[in-house]
Amino acid sequence: MLTVFSLLLILATLGCALVAGLTLVFAIVIMPGLKTLGDLGFLQGFKAIDRVIQDGQPLFMLVWIGSALALILATLLGFWLLRGVDLVLLITALIIYIAGVQIATVKVNIPLNNRLQALDLAELDAAALAAARADFEPRWLRWNLIRTWLATLTSVLLLVLLLRI
Repeated sequence: MLTVFSLLLILATLGCALVAGLTLVFAIVIMPGLKTLGDLGFLQGFKAIDRVIQDGQPLFMLVWIGSALALILATLLGFWLLRGVDLVLLITALIIYIAGVQIATVKVNIPLNNRLQALDLAELDAAALAAARADFEPRWLRWNLIRTWLATLTSVLLLVLLLRI
């Protein structure tokens, strides 16, 4: 029988796995593709991609925010329904996902994106474009990789939990 808890856990698992996939696609396809461009092309390309997200692309927002909400709600219910290792798996998944993916996004990736969005690229000379890219790219890539690994780990923990209950 499908309970509210099991439905929330399934939705959280699916959502976290989709977020892991989104960050993975950035890590292995989008950013390597943009990397082949010159500074202006790289910055313009990333700004265009990020603008779609910042304009509130509904499916992206549903997956990104919905994954966190489903995991939070599942964990709240889990406090009453789970014990032992199962509860530890769920709480661990929540902490890893919220701290390592959601908070990291808010504290690192979004501010980097916003700084880039604020730049008028047409007004920058070659040196300023190179500096803007150097200020953005390495840190954004590092934190995206961290988010990818932690969203994947969260998904694995939730899959293990689903198999146990």
